[in-house]
Amino acid sequence: MKFGVKVLPRKQVLDTQGRAVEQTLQGQGFDGVQCRVGKYIELELDASSHEEAEKKVKSVAEYVLYNPLIEDFEIVKGE
Repeated sequence: MKFGVKVLPRKQVLDTQGRAVEQTLQGQGFDGVQCRVGKYIELELDASSHEEAEKKVKSVAEYVLYNPLIEDFEIVKGE
């Protein structure tokens, strides 16, 4: 089963990469665009049920893929 994990900086944390992209876009005439830069991780795993797979993905995300102090994550259901 495939899942994705979106990891983004928390809204309270300064997103320096997102800010740099916004400034570049404004410099190119794209006004009014807000940007947050994060990462997307795709996981493919074996599991006996969709629920078991989602639990595994959540565990992987919580223990490996994100920093809970500065990031949030969201699981995206795959195929």
